[in-house]
Amino acid sequence: MVPLPILGAGESGIGAALLGAACGYVPFVSDGGALRADRKAELEAAGIAFEEGGHDLARLVVAGQEAGFAVKSPGIKEDAPAVVALRAAGVAVVSEIEFASRFAGAGHVVAITGSNGKTTTTALVAALLRDAGLDTACVGNIGRSWARDLAARRAEGRPPAPYCSVEVSSFQLDGLDSFRPEVAILLNITPDHLDRYGYDLDRYADSKWRITAFQTPDDVLVLNADDPLSLARWAGRVAPDGTASGPGTRARVVALSSERTVEAVRAGLAAHGLQPWGVGGLAPSHLEFILEIPDRPFAMTIQELALQGKHNVYNSMAASVAARVLELRKEGIRESLQRFDAIEHRMEFVQEVNAIRFINDSKATNVNSAWYALESVPGPIVWIAGGVDKGNDYTPLLHLVEEKVSHLICLGADNAKLISTFGPLVPHVSEVRSAADAVAQAYAVGTPRTTVLLSPACASFDLFGSYEERGAAFKAAVRAL
Repeated sequence: MVPLPILGAGESGIGAALLGAACGYVPFVSDGGALRADRKAELEAAGIAFEEGGHDLARLVVAGQEAGFAVKSPGIKEDAPAVVALRAAGVAVVSEIEFASRFAGAGHVVAITGSNGKTTTTALVAALLRDAGLDTACVGNIGRSWARDLAARRAEGRPPAPYCSVEVSSFQLDGLDSFRPEVAILLNITPDHLDRYGYDLDRYADSKWRITAFQTPDDVLVLNADDPLSLARWAGRVAPDGTASGPGTRARVVALSSERTVEAVRAGLAAHGLQPWGVGGLAPSHLEFILEIPDRPFAMTIQELALQGKHNVYNSMAASVAARVLELRKEGIRESLQRFDAIEHRMEFVQEVNAIRFINDSKATNVNSAWYALESVPGPIVWIAGGVDKGNDYTPLLHLVEEKVSHLICLGADNAKLISTFGPLVPHVSEVRSAADAVAQAYAVGTPRTTVLLSPACASFDLFGSYEERGAAFKAAVRAL
């Protein structure tokens, strides 16, 4: 039996280990830190060898050379000593997404990435497919690893899901060497995780573009025609071997736009657009988005969408394209878009207490996500922000904060940058170290028709283990009021 080295014991690493064991490998999981008790127990129950608190480089290299590759969890940096040692020994280091895709069978795969909106769109695509009665896996960066889902299905004697909606982060895309989704969705490219990419936005954008690297003319790439970085890479050249190495794509492109008229889209992009829509000869009072996929048209007024806000128009458009490419019925798509429930921790309404609304947007871990939240919520806003700054440029938020925010509550270990940036614009600024204190203070300063918005614009790892933990603590505190 062939050994399989796996770096990292998070959801991706353990999922890869379980799938590897199910497929005849002998996994060895290596984590540089201490393993959580539940993860350690899961590995022990499955009889999977592991180490923690450091890496046995010699063992990893030998195992990697025998397997021909190693699997790396997305949280591990490309320049980590274990990764460098494996690559120096000629071992390919791939992501869990790449590894899982090799055992996914011949099903239909929709892969979604983007700096913002990818979790919502992944859940929305899965909902459209499931509402149509299709066996669908909703996996990837959204929470449950694709490898874990495949391993569980094997254990139950079931084949891989015939339909998969897969959220893919830039870190996971960095480790691809063959992954080819039937439909790839690139929602946007805005500054995020720049600390991981040497503060080079182009490097980060190139990672995002790898979602289409192995697509063929039989596949579809859905991209945002209003996003300059996406358009720049679409206009790039295809590599000599026929694959898209960074810029360029061989896939058929369907572009989205909420800024261009339908006529302009038809003339230049042959894709999606918005147009005014009137009823019975009356003046237009709604906006309708139009799909112009050949032989599979679709139209729907944006006022009918369960998910409101400009950013969610893109998300709904993109999910609709995927659904029509996979030949779902128009009526079913429309019904699903009308009743879709928002996902946890993303613009999630928690509760209203004495006419003060509380919204949990803990998943807003970058500036652009926070911009969408602030833009879509009417003022006055008590804004709870802060955490681990990832090289953030807060400039795009300045006018929204000045216009709408009455109180800024900084929930983080180091709030100096937030305070120096927004202090001159906001009447009141304070600092707290727990979600409970943030909620108590927000409630104390809130007035009727105020919205308390947790939209941190930062990662959570200074005070919390994850954005989910941060959001759960916020919701618990609100419900305790």
